[in-house]
Amino acid sequence: MSVKKIGLFGGTFDPPHLGHMLMAEEALHECHLDEIWFIPVSTPPHKEREVTPGDMRFEMLVRSTSEEPRFQVSDAEIKRQGRSYTVDTVKHFTSQYKDHEFYFIIGGDMVESLSEWKDIDTILELVTFIGFKRSGSSQTPRLYKDRIHHLDLVQVDFSSSHIRERIQAQKPIRYMVPDSVHSYIMEGGLYGAKPCIRAR
Repeated sequence: MSVKKIGLFGGTFDPPHLGHMLMAEEALHECHLDEIWFIPVSTPPHKEREVTPGDMRFEMLVRSTSEEPRFQVSDAEIKRQGRSYTVDTVKHFTSQYKDHEFYFIIGGDMVESLSEWKDIDTILELVTFIGFKRSGSSQTPRLYKDRIHHLDLVQVDFSSSHIRERIQAQKPIRYMVPDSVHSYIMEGGLYGAKPCIRAR
């Protein structure tokens, strides 16, 4: 049986947007992966704000990925609850799927702070990182250069926080998120959405 190459893509995804999907698609293609597994965190270790409930973020990801069979969504971290640390997630998947080869997708800003991650040496033994380079990012720490595949980030000049701010300001977000996520946000009144902004 051939080894499956899986990209783990963890994050808050509050909400998931087209930039996330572009990163996943690029990693899938450039690193010849078989699948991408999106993993919404339960409680991010470094977020001070209150995040949207996990079941809602999970549902938005399911909607976002429904048309790409190689994109899957895992509720492993949401079920585990509590603070979400990458080392725990990586250990979970590598122990459950011993016949898979795992990669972990991160942004360029995270690449530069890898030395500060909890149990980074253990993580590096279990997965290879796929790091997306942002404009102005510095070089990879030499210590980790053999464990990171660098890819150029497809430029999308917005983030989940920017999308939340636009919703609160009653500004449109339709072409920033998948249509199904747009409908879910508007129908559920997430992030302060008002009925006057209508989905198609």
